[in-house]
Amino acid sequence: MKVIIPLAGFGTRLRPHTYTKPKPLINVAGKPVLGHLLDKLKGLNIDEVVFIVGYLGDQIETYVSANYDFKAYYVEQKELLGQAHAIYLAKELVEGPTIILFVDTLFEANLSKLNQEKSDGVIYVKEVEDPRRFGVTLVNDQGFITRLIEKPDSMQDNLAVIGLYYVKDAQRLMAAIQSLMDQNLQTKGEFYLADALQLMIDDGAQFRPEEVGVWLDCGQPDTVLETNRYLLKHNMDNSAEVASINSIVIPPVHVHPTAKIKNSIVGPYVTIAAKCEIEGSIIRDSIVDEESYIKDATLGESLIGRKVDLVGRYRHMNLGDSAYVDFL
Repeated sequence: MKVIIPLAGFGTRLRPHTYTKPKPLINVAGKPVLGHLLDKLKGLNIDEVVFIVGYLGDQIETYVSANYDFKAYYVEQKELLGQAHAIYLAKELVEGPTIILFVDTLFEANLSKLNQEKSDGVIYVKEVEDPRRFGVTLVNDQGFITRLIEKPDSMQDNLAVIGLYYVKDAQRLMAAIQSLMDQNLQTKGEFYLADALQLMIDDGAQFRPEEVGVWLDCGQPDTVLETNRYLLKHNMDNSAEVASINSIVIPPVHVHPTAKIKNSIVGPYVTIAAKCEIEGSIIRDSIVDEESYIKDATLGESLIGRKVDLVGRYRHMNLGDSAYVDFL
């Protein structure tokens, strides 16, 4: 089985952090978002992973090569013409069963069942209260998808597409994308994967929906913090192992063993990355990235980038890498 992971976007909703780091490498619960996703592929017979990269793509390659041993290819998307265009760039590298995974999404699902899949494909979905913000699926009485609709006006069909797909024949998908581009069938000025899949469905391909138990978004600051909270509550808490000086650690948290905590209260729902120093501070519901120094501060619902110096009092912060803030 092959895997395509498109991640060439600029991540504008997560600026200033994504000025210096690609969105997939944002730290959540002690590990980059991309690492959490790749760990979901364990147990599958993966032949290779194709990363469609763009801005700061060299950081993606550095991270993957240092932490994973599968065969990986990196293809640059020089023009951001849409999801389908990004996937088409892997045309010469994939055939047969293929997973397509968008990096905004973390999920809980049993992918091992794909080894026995009999349909032409699977589109993973989650029931939502308000489907008007998402792409949704319409399903017939036989349990197969008949239509994919982007941001419907109606509340009736509420199975939202989460950004995880399986196709049994990757080259058939590539042919549909080629047809999409040849006909210049764009949605909002881009070539959407949903439109290519709709061409396959109209041509007789049978896709079924598979509902996931958990769907977490990592596309903007508030949802990153929500995902951090969920992961810390589910197997990423290491509060029992945290060494600190004259401090209180309130679980769940994830603190890197090289981080130093002194005269502080940390937690709940806090991630502290490698080589950070926290002194005289109160931090809750926040993520502090590598080599940052926090002193005499009270933080809540905050994202702090790498190598930040923050000295001061209570604030709601969203600081990019190498920032320096002093409120004294």
